[in-house]
Amino acid sequence: MDKAAVRSTAVQSGEVTLAVYEQGDPAAPTVLLVHGYPDTHYVWDDVAADLAADHHVVRYDVRGAGASTAPANRAGYALEHLGRDLYAVIAATSPGRPVHLVAHDWGSIQAWEAVTAPDAAEHLASYTTLSGPSLDHVGHWIRHRLRRPTPRHLRQLASQAAHSWYIYLFHIPVAAPAVWRLGLARIWPTVLRAVEGVEPRPGHPQRTLARDAARGVELYRANMLPRVLRPRQRPTAVPVQLITLTRDTYVSPALSEGLERWAPRLWRRELAATHWSALLKKGSTVASMVREFAAHQDGAPAPRALAQAREGAGAKGTSRAFAGRLAVVTGAGSGIGRATALAFADEGAELALCDVSAEGLERTAELAALLGATVSTHLVDVSDGTAVDAFAAKVAAEQGVPDIVVNNAGIGHSGTFLQTTEAEWKRVLDVNLWGVIHGCRAFGTLMKERGAGGHIVNVSSAAAYLPSKMLAAYATSKAGVFMLSDCLRAELAAEDIGVSAICPGIVNTAITRSTTFSGLDEEQQSARRRKFSGLYARRGFPPEKVASAILRAVRTGQAVVPVTVESKAARLASRFAPGLVRLGARVGM
Repeated sequence: MDKAAVRSTAVQSGEVTLAVYEQGDPAAPTVLLVHGYPDTHYVWDDVAADLAADHHVVRYDVRGAGASTAPANRAGYALEHLGRDLYAVIAATSPGRPVHLVAHDWGSIQAWEAVTAPDAAEHLASYTTLSGPSLDHVGHWIRHRLRRPTPRHLRQLASQAAHSWYIYLFHIPVAAPAVWRLGLARIWPTVLRAVEGVEPRPGHPQRTLARDAARGVELYRANMLPRVLRPRQRPTAVPVQLITLTRDTYVSPALSEGLERWAPRLWRRELAATHWSALLKKGSTVASMVREFAAHQDGAPAPRALAQAREGAGAKGTSRAFAGRLAVVTGAGSGIGRATALAFADEGAELALCDVSAEGLERTAELAALLGATVSTHLVDVSDGTAVDAFAAKVAAEQGVPDIVVNNAGIGHSGTFLQTTEAEWKRVLDVNLWGVIHGCRAFGTLMKERGAGGHIVNVSSAAAYLPSKMLAAYATSKAGVFMLSDCLRAELAAEDIGVSAICPGIVNTAITRSTTFSGLDEEQQSARRRKFSGLYARRGFPPEKVASAILRAVRTGQAVVPVTVESKAARLASRFAPGLVRLGARVGM
């Protein structure tokens, strides 16, 4: 059987005939996809193609859209008819077997009608909802906030009112259908490109879109006011996966607050996407979330991200701020890397740690395990891009895509530009700069593909903005990390992936015992290391304080974090007295 082939049929539901489309093996678990307004089944093309590899995928054009027929009047668009349509499709395509329901926009609104029916659990194995709440739940949500008009509740009401601007227009007699017929359908592809950054799917020509959109206005007129003003009690026993689109311009995240009252078996997940880009640009990510959720409801263990999403589980059910999250830390065998790993472990995170020192790495892992953390260790030289790619692939396969990545691995070196040899330059840049580049690329790609946000921390240094004639290679490498972080932050902002540059100053770590010095023989280097180790020890600033700053940056999204007093002073001086900083660079150490 060609799993990609689409098979079409017709299903009768009351007065309308529904155009139904199937893909995949009918013997596999069934996933039913319901589209919104003003779409047709074509909006699910990417999701359907992905899921059809291991599922029986069913889509249909809702009444009044695409190849389905329309009811005779506005009453035919009421939610009870739409709910019966959904059950008619289930009966025809998956008789006797519950289906995994997935719906978007108005498809989700009408799906809630079926999900909250008294016998829903007999027909639905799970429900994944995107950008479409139950209108009854919305009615209760509004009433609760009007009864308790706190400043926060009033802000939420105002925000959702602004998000819902188009609904008011749809209630103006004649206007909305006329606008679609007279020109909006023609420019709709341009609107999607400009506002959503997506290309519309073929198969929904302008004339059909104008007709469907004009008809579909009746969805709003037949249901919005009756259900919001007179909400019913609509609980469900069906497991519900709520995928919140963080850049949705129509449905605010606050609208789902209190949903656990109606859906006690609730999983909350986020996707960095706009209203339509979730399906038209990130279909594979949506398909992956649906696949994980459906498999779990069918008995498979929940992957880490899904287990974390369960309402009342993970970070939501404990005071440990990073419970249920996966943190990767490079250079975790000592110093700032070890302190950061232990700080994340103490806050409940799962860890994937790497270093070039097996002994130091295993000691960190032992200490993290004593704090209750699940830890994997990996011997990795971050200067080797292929090795870092393999490290990232192994972590993703065994533990999942990380939520947090700390690119900490680094080495110290002192020497003027003319003293520093090409080999020394290469060694410093390979570890300090290329190591961060490799980590950002390998894990950043995975985080972007997952589409659920995250945070990357790059450990730079006060040397990034405090020049010194004796730190030519080291300061250059750390300045590169600093600028890389700024560039990457701009690139990944649309993916809800934060990037922080951490800039320690003089911190008491083992880096001074392995720092190299240009132009000195081994005996002179050892003496210089002892001198600087003593200086750093007397300064007494512990790596644990840097770790605390790293965790705070992840929580708050802070972009640049000078840590020590000297780092903060140098940051201010570089911005407000750069001439003085350049003068100070002439003083050698």
